Amino acid sequence: MSGDDQGLRIVAAARAWIGTPYRHQGSRKGVGCDCLGLVRGVWAEITGSSTQDPGAYAPDWAERAGSDRLIIAARSHCGDAIPVSEARPGDIILFRWRAGVSAKHAGILSGPDHFIHAYEPVGVIESVLVPSWRHRIAAVHRIPQAD
Repeated sequence: MSGDDQGLRIVAAARAWIGTPYRHQGSRKGVGCDCLGLVRGVWAEITGSSTQDPGAYAPDWAERAGSDRLIIAARSHCGDAIPVSEARPGDIILFRWRAGVSAKHAGILSGPDHFIHAYEPVGVIESVLVPSWRHRIAAVHRIPQAD
């Protein structure tokens, strides 16, 4: 399968989550998820395997983590980050709210200027990747090709 085909499959899988309510630590399509649960759910659908269980985490986990756990986990599952300029639909995008803090939010790029994410209190939505989001991108990772 080509990278473009996989990207389209990932975007379609992520769009199927739109409307899922926001639930901290949730990861069930249609029932509830947070941004990590959305990415983990799409990952499982696309790769046929699940990611490591992150364990319990508080809403302020990134502020108290002491390490960039989201970036470390993404690197562990996807390999090194790719340049933002090479991002394509289906890629995982990680955000940090400001310089010097851990990445705390994740989404899936759905087009050059859109991404899908679980956003409190709205739930899973597709948003425009406006400059205020774009300048917060901390890393872009590509889901490996499924076997």
